[in-house]
Amino acid sequence: MAAPRNRSAAVEAEAGARRQGDSGVELALPSDTAAAAPLCPHGPTLLFVKVNRGKEETRRFYACSACRDRKDCNFFQWEDEKLSGARLAAREAHNQRCQPPLSRTQCVERYLRFIELPLSQRKFCRSCQQLLLPDDWGDHHEHQMVGDVSVTQLRRPSQLLYPLENKKTNAQYLFADRTCQFLVDLLSALGFRRVLCVGTPRLHELIRLTEPGDKKPHIKSLLLDIDFRYSQFYMEDSFCYYNMFNHHFFDGKAALEVCRAFLQEDKGEGVILVTDPPFGGLVEPLANTFKKLIAMWKEGQSQDESHKELPIFWIFPYFFESRICQFFPSFCMLDYQVDYDNHALYKHGKKGRKQSPVRIFTNIPPNKIILPTEEGYRFCPLCQRYVSLENQHCEHCDSCTSKDGRKWNHCFLCKKCVKPSWIHCSICNHCAVPDHSCEGTKDGCFICGELDHKRSTCPNIGTSKKANKAVRKQKQRKSNKMKMETTEGRSMNHTSVTGRKKRRERAHQYLCS
Repeated sequence: MAAPRNRSAAVEAEAGARRQGDSGVELALPSDTAAAAPLCPHGPTLLFVKVNRGKEETRRFYACSACRDRKDCNFFQWEDEKLSGARLAAREAHNQRCQPPLSRTQCVERYLRFIELPLSQRKFCRSCQQLLLPDDWGDHHEHQMVGDVSVTQLRRPSQLLYPLENKKTNAQYLFADRTCQFLVDLLSALGFRRVLCVGTPRLHELIRLTEPGDKKPHIKSLLLDIDFRYSQFYMEDSFCYYNMFNHHFFDGKAALEVCRAFLQEDKGEGVILVTDPPFGGLVEPLANTFKKLIAMWKEGQSQDESHKELPIFWIFPYFFESRICQFFPSFCMLDYQVDYDNHALYKHGKKGRKQSPVRIFTNIPPNKIILPTEEGYRFCPLCQRYVSLENQHCEHCDSCTSKDGRKWNHCFLCKKCVKPSWIHCSICNHCAVPDHSCEGTKDGCFICGELDHKRSTCPNIGTSKKANKAVRKQKQRKSNKMKMETTEGRSMNHTSVTGRKKRRERAHQYLCS
């Protein structure tokens, strides 16, 4: 599947930042001497830190890389927490219970046996989402079944499998056929012979279904995806069970070597990475993963070719443009609107604000990419690239400035083009929606308040950490002192009560004598 994703209303909230108000959670980079990250059912966890504007940095903690909702994966561990052997053993047992019931080798063996069965004996259990061998029929006789599974159906597993529907973790939206066909035709026109599909199962299927013709070369594809159900339909050299948020191959070194060999084949020539990550995920861990795949590809390059870049299509909403370009400055955004088969909004033909916000970010020069004119794209001779029909060239900005497919208006005060629904606010001194809050929070550094960088790249971060450490120590000393005073007070109070009791007993004895 495309990896676990949340493409509902939370998408726009993610675009602004990972912060809400004056606090938020950021990805933290572990130190060089730090131990390996602890494991959850989805592989190595990521290190996070909660930050508050103008306040000290709190303790860092490990959490699941793939699931944003603690109900789906409740892993949590402080960075400096020491666990007992019993808790570590219990965690390991839990991780094992959460793994798929069949190993990769078992899936391949079952698949080879399944395709040898006569058509009448090929059955698929929709309830369990599993290909069935004759020995399995008795355990599934009350389930919803699909019979006579053809070779064509086996080659389109995304149409057999139910899309996962947990909107916070596994909301699975698949490319529409129109988008898939455009991508396959474009990859072929650009001369690519191999496609590493990271979270793009529909594209992987169509590439494998496309027969090489006189003009079209044969294209090979390898799918990396976190949906283990695809293990039933592919051999080891065409699918790897993979988490793109932590670059984790669930089947170990063997799967890693499959990916490495695929990227380095023909000395790395003719390969491209196409990825469709979950929109609710953080950009930074995704960028770190793609850089590791790039490094793997470069291992097969000679020193003379070290300047080359691995071609990439990163499919993501347009409002993440600044974040993506922060990690990949050579990327540009294409105007092509990506649509999905089972999404109510992200479909082709929508107008205005209802158009799909999903775009293609790439390091391939845009003048080499031809967008279909029959779908409303045109070539801008001034920008030397294809743009959407309503994306008009601005003579003041000297570019086609629209990001969302609508015609944008130039603001002479802001010296840039803005969305047609925005107006210039004299209080904020920039354009915004008419009903915006002029006292809204500003993005920028949580340490020094500057707007040109984030907390993680602040030049004062070292000083801030030292100050925060000193403050924590001071608070700890104060807390210990208060505890000691409280304990001493209780002790003194207990002593005085005991003394009074003894004096009363002596007085009583004296009066009675």
